[in-house]
Amino acid sequence: MAIDAAMTQGFVMFDSQCDLAALVYDKDQDPDAVLRDFAADLNSRGLRAVGLVQLGHHGLDAPQLSAVLVHTGEQLRLFQDLGAGAKGCKLDVGQLLDAGTQVASAIDEGADIVIINRFGRQEREGKGLSYLIERALSNDIPVVIAVPSHRFAEWIAFADGMSVKLHCDRESLDAWWAAVSCRTGSSGVRRDHRSVCEVLK
Repeated sequence: MAIDAAMTQGFVMFDSQCDLAALVYDKDQDPDAVLRDFAADLNSRGLRAVGLVQLGHHGLDAPQLSAVLVHTGEQLRLFQDLGAGAKGCKLDVGQLLDAGTQVASAIDEGADIVIINRFGRQEREGKGLSYLIERALSNDIPVVIAVPSHRFAEWIAFADGMSVKLHCDRESLDAWWAAVSCRTGSSGVRRDHRSVCEVLK
């Protein structure tokens, strides 16, 4: 079956025509490195990947949460310093929304793909960067977002099941992008594996 073939490529199709993908990761995995490498690869090939990806830390409890705008290389601090004696940090929602505004402007200028930092508590509640997903998809721009495994059920509810589930690695991400590229005419896929379009024929 086509679905079985797709699953061997590292992803599960909840909607085989969907341009929305969740890069699902466990605690011991690093989705940020996967997404940064993917964005850099596409941009180096002349495509336009836009969005926000974390730098160096996995969760909001990290002491110095920062991120990078993949379309400009600008680094942003996303935490508030709570002062001496405080444990961890607190997400600076204002900074996150400012970053979102910059990503939204980049989407309006044209993009081949949008990368969203995280599906976290803010996004689960319809806040944070969640509006960028609708903004991109309404402009027929594919979206990939990092989703922690413990929030995947919430993500599926948020996306109404219209999502592709990816393993947290480049092979899975590249396979999904190959399928998207077949429909949109974009390129920039690594040449060392078959595309999903070829697999599903």
